Amino acid sequence: MPLMFWIWLAAMVIFLIFEIISPSFFFALFAVGGLVSGIFAIFYPDEHLWQVAIFIGVALALSPFSRMLAKRITREEPVKANVDRLVGLTGRVVRTIDPDTGGRVAIEGEEWAAIADTPLAVDARIQVVSVLGTRLRVEAAVSDDELPPQR
Repeated sequence: MPLMFWIWLAAMVIFLIFEIISPSFFFALFAVGGLVSGIFAIFYPDEHLWQVAIFIGVALALSPFSRMLAKRITREEPVKANVDRLVGLTGRVVRTIDPDTGGRVAIEGEEWAAIADTPLAVDARIQVVSVLGTRLRVEAAVSDDELPPQR
């Protein structure tokens, strides 16, 4: 095998590594271009300019298809339903939350049983961390400026 074949093969492997690391299909185009140029280099090892032209041409020719492929294999996140939608929301303590016995919080006009690792007083702002059965695990919310809007 000619040296240029191995150089193009090494370029293909490097682009594949970049593709695995990156969250896009950008480098895959260059990996395929490197493969096609490597195959061309087997038959025409001294045609360096043609190899580079094929490399660039294949990468450019495949670019419209990468968008279609990316759309096909990526999926939208499912919409959270029921109590799972409460995670991340903010509310207020209605009945003092004790780490041992729990308390109650109001979120979107509904009252929920809640537990927390630290005591929280009435009217303290909270944020839902997780759902444990019928109780919400909450923590003290950050300052009002940093809170996401309540849904």
